[in-house]
Amino acid sequence: MPIVNDFVLNVATVNGSGSQSSNNIILKTLFRMGIPVGGKNLFPSNIAGLPTWFSIRVSEKGYTGRKKDNDITVAMNLQTIAQDIQELKPQGVLIFNDDLKFDRILLRKDTLNIPVPFRSIVDGLTKAIKLKKFLTNMVYVGVVAELMGLDMKNLKTCAKDQFGNKNSSILEDNMKAIDAGAAWAREWLNTQDEATFPYQVKALNKTQGQILIDGNTAAALGLIYGGCTFVSWYPITPSSSLAEAFSSFAEKYRQDEQGKNTYAVVQAEDELSAIGMVLGAGWTGARAMTATSGPGISLMSEFAGYSYYAEIPAVIWDIQRAGPSTGLPTRTSQGDISFVANLSHGDTKQVMLFPASPSECFEFAQTAFDVADRLQTIVFVMSDLDLGMNFWMDKKFQYPTKAFDRGKTLSASDLEKRKEFHRYEDSDGDGIPYRTLPGTQHPLAPFFTRGSGHDEKARYTESSETYERVLLRLKKKWETARQVVPAPIVHSSKDNEVGVITYGSTDVIMKEVMDQLIAQDLQADYLRIRAYPFHPDIQKFIQNHKRIYVVEQNRDGQMKGLLTQEYGALNPNIHSVLHFDGLPIYADAVCKNIQEQEKGALHV
Repeated sequence: MPIVNDFVLNVATVNGSGSQSSNNIILKTLFRMGIPVGGKNLFPSNIAGLPTWFSIRVSEKGYTGRKKDNDITVAMNLQTIAQDIQELKPQGVLIFNDDLKFDRILLRKDTLNIPVPFRSIVDGLTKAIKLKKFLTNMVYVGVVAELMGLDMKNLKTCAKDQFGNKNSSILEDNMKAIDAGAAWAREWLNTQDEATFPYQVKALNKTQGQILIDGNTAAALGLIYGGCTFVSWYPITPSSSLAEAFSSFAEKYRQDEQGKNTYAVVQAEDELSAIGMVLGAGWTGARAMTATSGPGISLMSEFAGYSYYAEIPAVIWDIQRAGPSTGLPTRTSQGDISFVANLSHGDTKQVMLFPASPSECFEFAQTAFDVADRLQTIVFVMSDLDLGMNFWMDKKFQYPTKAFDRGKTLSASDLEKRKEFHRYEDSDGDGIPYRTLPGTQHPLAPFFTRGSGHDEKARYTESSETYERVLLRLKKKWETARQVVPAPIVHSSKDNEVGVITYGSTDVIMKEVMDQLIAQDLQADYLRIRAYPFHPDIQKFIQNHKRIYVVEQNRDGQMKGLLTQEYGALNPNIHSVLHFDGLPIYADAVCKNIQEQEKGALHV
């Protein structure tokens, strides 16, 4: 009996070969057939030549996180074929390019091995040498589609969408390549004793009301709805596509009735300039943002401290990648957490939001500006490469109905009711002062913005007593922030001894992890952190469980470190479950790690 709607298809190619279009066609076809699916593009940082893999998870249960082992591999790269063969599961399927010159002794006896003569198939389609490379990819689309039963009507619609902006001859050539691959696969099936391929797909109705989108595009669209009018950025992988997508959306949606732009996008000369411009725009009252990654964050540290102390709102999207230093630019990580938490020198604390899906990237675009305006500080949105650049299946975005929260901003009419206005004075007891925007027409409106020592009236001072008083007010504002930032999502019965905590893109595997734990008779509750400073509900969760496991994608347990710093005295049993190889996290390893630590805990 074939396995239906439950497998991992892995395509191994060479970077720069044009395979991304082909892989996306397969992914989108599965999605349009109503089958839950997830795609992970595992690619190198060079432009062309090094190995790249595209992993497609098909799961009727809705598990869309990565799996380590593959059920089907399309092997098109001589450099990696030995590795690709070994990473197949027993009884898996290897579809390989028969033109590759490798020792056939590498082929395993416990897998189904299908040699495809790609060269001869493509030679029958075109004589153009350059075109042959790209059509080869479309041939394997046809082979895979025929073998596993993809809906050809849907597939060709996806192909038309993929090549919609190309001329008709390019589309026609690619359609012929798909048909040629499918025809070869039909002939191959007719030669087999068992005509059914071991892995099949069957149309479902489990993707209705959902979309496929990457987090960077979702964030860019959210920024439009969230009121962003200024973006300054310097290109860096994996954040560039966010700024590029915003520019594209803004060109369409950020124009007045006369067709004039009501936004600005500036490609700065470096990250220092980018964040400096953003703070300047934020100071004037614009909702301003920059997108970057770890190396850019390093350069922005001085301005981050300036925002904290001078109290200027701004937003930074950190699409995290593997470090330190240049690190692995096209590998994912959650390695900037502890760094950003106290970014800049002195007693500085920075607000972070942790989106877990494209829909939260969309939602947090406005939320980040609301929090930044409310608290008058930089807000870091901590996405990552996996969330930012890969396609995720998610619910359709809801049109925002919440009004913008501009915080404690005084207009001319507000000032008319006051006898005095002091920029850095806490008159409400929440640690947050009032501000005015440049251009406010009232004698009380002007003030100095100071990143150096200042008092409540924004006057320069080096008074020790005043400095201490200002820092304590900023600490009070930090405590206020706990109620301003998004609350965690809690799945908890409060009856279990074990609690699992995650944040960000790690959430994609947690349904599968929790199901596996239940199958192994290990009952646990689950909380997902959505912001730092920590909301009071996080403290309650930690206190209500005997043992806490913090699952994260870095080497040093950075989130666990922040939690222990605040709540270690309340619960000393906070443990790490870590994944930091640069590839997206997968459920099996997390579940095994928790089970092993639980065995040790129960034997103590």
